This record gives sequence, C-alpha cells and structure tokens, in this order.
Amino acid sequence: MKKEKEKERNKRKEEEEEEEEEERAAIRRRSVTGAISNSEVSAACAFCFECLSVHLSDMEAEEECEIGDQKTVRVYADGIYDLFHFGHARSLEQAKKLFPNTYLLVGCCNDEITHKYKGKTVMTDKERYESLRHCRWVDEVIPDAPWVITQEFIDKHQIDYVAHDSLPYADTSGAGKDVYEYVKSIGKFKETKRTDGISTSDIIMRIIKDYNQYVMRNLDRGYTRKDLGVSYVKEKRLRMNMGLKKLRERVKKQQETVGKKIQTVAGMRRTEWIENADRLVAGFLEMFEEGCHKMGTAIRDRIQERLRAQQIKSLLYDEWEEDDDDDEFGDDESAEYCSS
Repeated sequence: MKKEKEKERNKRKEEEEEEEEEERAAIRRRSVTGAISNSEVSAACAFCFECLSVHLSDMEAEEECEIGDQKTVRVYADGIYDLFHFGHARSLEQAKKLFPNTYLLVGCCNDEITHKYKGKTVMTDKERYESLRHCRWVDEVIPDAPWVITQEFIDKHQIDYVAHDSLPYADTSGAGKDVYEYVKSIGKFKETKRTDGISTSDIIMRIIKDYNQYVMRNLDRGYTRKDLGVSYVKEKRLRMNMGLKKLRERVKKQQETVGKKIQTVAGMRRTEWIENADRLVAGFLEMFEEGCHKMGTAIRDRIQERLRAQQIKSLLYDEWEEDDDDDEFGDDESAEYCSS
C-alpha cells in the first residue's frame, strides 16, 4: 500500500510540474505576440524572482565558504629566544605556515621570570624582544609574556591556537608538569618540529668548550683582562700557550710546504721517466750489452792467459826433468871411467 501511495504522489507531482511548464511556455508565447494579461505577468515575475533568490543564496554560500578559507587565524608562539638562531626562526616559520592566512603573535618572557624559572640569559629581555621584531615570520611581539598560558591571556589576545613542539615543557613554577597542558586539554595546541643540532644551550657549550681561544680572541681585539674577568697569571699563561700553538702551526705548515715541494719534484721526475722510458731502457740495455761483452771478453782473455801459463809451466817442468836425467847419466859415465 505504501509503495502504491508513493507512486501516486510522484505521478501527481510530475503532472503538476508538466502543467506549470506548459503554462510558462504559453505565457512566453503570448508575451511575444503581446496578448498577455496582468495576472499572467505577475505569475511570471514570481517565478523569475524565485529562481533569482535561489541563485543568490547559492552565491552567498560560496562567498561564505571563501571567507571561511581566508579567515585570519591568530596563532601564538612563546619562548625565551636567547641568542636568537635559525632553530628559533624555523619554528616560527612553521607556526606562520599552519594556516593560509596566519597572524603570528610571539610572546617573550622578561628577565625576571626567565632567571627565576630557567636561569641566567646571555641577552637582556629588551635585546630578545628586538631580535624577534626583525624576524620575517613574526607579525607582533608580546613582551612580558606569562610563563604559563591561561584562558584569560588567550581571551585578551584573541588567540585561536598555540604553536610549540609536542615535548612536555617542565613547569618549574609549580603550576603543573607541562606549561602547555591547559592549551592541549582545550584543543588549541598545534605541534611544530624542533631543529636538531642547534639550540641556545648548544651555542653556550661551544663557547665554554673553547673558552681559552675565545679569551685570546678578545684580548687580541683590544679587550683587557679586566673586561674578561681574567687574572694576570691566567693572561700570561694563555699568551704563552697561544705563542707555542702558533709556533707549532708554523712548523707544521712549513713541513707541509716542504712535503708538497718534494712531491712536486718527485712528480716531475716521474713524468720525465714516463716520457723518456723507452730511451732510457734502450740506453740501459745497450750499456748492459756492452758491459756484458766486455766482461765476457775479459773472462775469455783471463782463461786463455791461465791456460797459456799452465802450458808454459808444464813445458818448463818437462824440460827440467830431462835435464835431471841427463845429469844422472853423465855422473854414471864419470864413475865408470874413474874405476877403470
């Protein structure tokens, strides 16, 4: 039954729409010929006004959507910003780019609060405020910012979101474990990423690590030991150590220079050897062959001399034996002659 009733309603609706369309078509035809009544004109005007209203409402909805996209979002970021560095600038850049149209407010705590809850700073609060004002991402600097963000502070500055890294920031004031705990609980917290390898503490550690070098650097630039808080003995020791260091550096540099010269000469010799290798090898072989020939000739001559010497010696030995035999024969004849 329900399906049949629904079909009937749809059918009646289609018929009514067809009748209205036919009436509007008839009115348009008669308007062309000039045979249209006042009542028909009113009906046509009402239809046109209805269409125009629908079109205007659609345009207003689109405009409201665009306005929503272009709405200025007030984002708040805070910190100490001592020795302002590129890590600070990057975090502020992230906060600025959270939305298409962001107005970035940056709060900076004064010296009194900072020294109480975090420790001594290198720069004063006025210097830190001024550093932030010269950052391209910052639209407004809020000096004397509170250590913990409250609802009253959010309402006062009409803050939509608070931007900071997500790590819990210990609240040494005793108000809680995280200074951003309240902002996170009400859903107004936006996370930014920290930049690894750079922080104010890291910069200070670099200076402390090379303390003596920085002291000597400033002494060489005209600062007195009193300006640097250095004793007389400390100053003399630093100057002596620096002199020895410079001497070692000069010796090392001289060694490197000599080493480079040796390598250059060796390289030249090597190049000369490569270029003249064939000629040198041929000359060596020629000298070697000549030397071998001379050596062979000398050995041969030596052998021949030895052989001749042995031959002469053997001949002399044979002649000496013959002489001895003749002497013995003569002696025998003399003896026989005497006996007779």
